[in-house]
Amino acid sequence: MTQRREPRESAQDTAEAAVLRRARFGSLPKRIRPEDTVETRPATTPDPARDTYNPDEWLIRYCG
Repeated sequence: MTQRREPRESAQDTAEAAVLRRARFGSLPKRIRPEDTVETRPATTPDPARDTYNPDEWLIRYCG
């Protein structure tokens, strides 16, 4: 059974990789305030005809 060996990285390769990593991930992104992450608005526009009481609605629903 043969073992797989990874090629060894030289000190220069690891230093270059560290510089690239530091350039990409070295600083945090700008802070976002919680107030800027929430948007509030009604899900739908209220329908006034929908909320009115109709005493004969049960007739329409069950007998019509």
